[in-house]
Amino acid sequence: MGKATLHLVRHAQGYHNLTTANHTLPDPDLTPLGRDQCSTLAQTFPYHAKITHLVASPLRRTLYTTLLSFPSEVSKGIKVLALPEVQETSDLPCDTGSAPEKLAAEFSSGEFAGAVELSLVHEGWNSKVGRWSPASSAIEQRARDARLWLRELAEAVEEDVEIVVVTHGGFLHYFTEDWEGSERGTGTGWENTEYRSYGFVEGSGDASLEETGESRERRRGTERGLTADEQRELRASREREWREKGFQSGEVDAKL
Repeated sequence: MGKATLHLVRHAQGYHNLTTANHTLPDPDLTPLGRDQCSTLAQTFPYHAKITHLVASPLRRTLYTTLLSFPSEVSKGIKVLALPEVQETSDLPCDTGSAPEKLAAEFSSGEFAGAVELSLVHEGWNSKVGRWSPASSAIEQRARDARLWLRELAEAVEEDVEIVVVTHGGFLHYFTEDWEGSERGTGTGWENTEYRSYGFVEGSGDASLEETGESRERRRGTERGLTADEQRELRASREREWREKGFQSGEVDAKL
């Protein structure tokens, strides 16, 4: 196995981000501003030439963010692999994905015909029960499963791999095990179309991630990150706040 780098991206602005009333929208699309954000990311992302894989949550806003932000990769034939494990956390309509047959119909024709690989998106992926529930324990488990799956994907290739993963603000805190910024009013420390780069921690049974020095420097300069104790305290505080707001244990605000 060569060196593996994950470039994690939060989706562009969707209609559910505009107002609380839009939280009832099922699997909403990107706004015009969201599409502009994708265009900006396409122009400013510095690693296009190195990308070997594109992975995204199967929600429509993440799929379109990937397709619109990485057009050069798509044009080279790199398909967007939809991975259910990195879907959003809550069970509100805006955070619940579409049925597999609906996604297949949408991405089998038109501008992006054949650009999305849906073989891992099975019936029930959007049920929000059991493995897919908004309980914090379930989210934590599928975040771990997603990291392990991505590490296995990288290990299957002898050369260096650089994988884009487009997902959601709330899920990214579980996925990276980094809760910095989650105390913001939006509930996430990630801006729309923000990207950060990570490598796998060597020897980690959970395939834990460590942000690259270049990525940390770009977004934080010399500012100190949180200690392990501070991370645990911040996570506990956020999950307690979400429970007090009436969400299930570990469920996050749909604005994410």
